[in-house]
Amino acid sequence: MTTYILLADWTEQGVKAARESPKRLDTAKEELEAMGGSIRAFYLTMGECDMVAVCEAPDDAVMARFALKLAIGGHIRTRTLKAFPEAAYREIINSLG
Repeated sequence: MTTYILLADWTEQGVKAARESPKRLDTAKEELEAMGGSIRAFYLTMGECDMVAVCEAPDDAVMARFALKLAIGGHIRTRTLKAFPEAAYREIINSLG
């Protein structure tokens, strides 16, 4: 399973419907699980992003499809970062020679 960091910002529509945001999060969790992934952690954040989620998905295509489904809803805009765990980081750095 690959780990992804999903950075999300509310759209104007999303802010106006912020009270329904927890229900939308529950739906998003169910949708990603149906695709074989999961939202491992979710945070409301202050600063550059409104929300951050740590997700797992079987591959990049699944995560891309999930992010697009979120965007189609019109309540958030997302940016997705592919995350390498420490062991992979060390392997990549050690391969530099």
